[in-house]
Amino acid sequence: MKYEVIYLIGKEIGEITKNTEFGIYGRLNNTIELGINQLEAIEVATRDEIKTGPAKIICTLEDGKRQEYNIEIQKIDKNNNENNKSMLLKVTDNELLEKTGGIIQGMSGSPIVQNGKFIGAITHVLVNDPQVGYGVFADIMIKSSKEVK
Repeated sequence: MKYEVIYLIGKEIGEITKNTEFGIYGRLNNTIELGINQLEAIEVATRDEIKTGPAKIICTLEDGKRQEYNIEIQKIDKNNNENNKSMLLKVTDNELLEKTGGIIQGMSGSPIVQNGKFIGAITHVLVNDPQVGYGVFADIMIKSSKEVK
C-alpha cells in the first residue's frame, strides 16, 4: 500500500493510508507540532443522542486559532450508513457568515459538536446556498478509522 507523508511547515507529522468518502485516515506521529492536547478530547455521541437544533462547528480561519461557530442541525438521517450526508446543517453564526458567507472550501472535516459531544464532521456545502451543508456521523468516521492498516 502506498502511503503519503504529511508535512506541516517542513516537518513530517504523519502519513495518510486511506482516502474515502467518509474521510482521510492514517497515522499522526507528531502531535506536538499541531498543538494537540489529549486532555481536550471529548466524548463521541451516539446517533440517538444527536438532535435537530443548535450545535457548533470548530474550525480555524485566522491566525491558526481554533474557534467555535454556531450552526443548526436541520435534518438527521439516523439510518444512513452509505454516504457522508448524514445530517443537514445550516450556519447561524453571524461572525462566521460575515467572514466567509457560510461553509467554504477547507472546512470539510471541521468537527461538529452538540451538547459537549462530538457528533460528526462537515462534508459538503450546497452550491446554491453556502449557509447550508452536510455532515457525516462520528460513528461512521470511527468505524472507517478502525479499518486503517
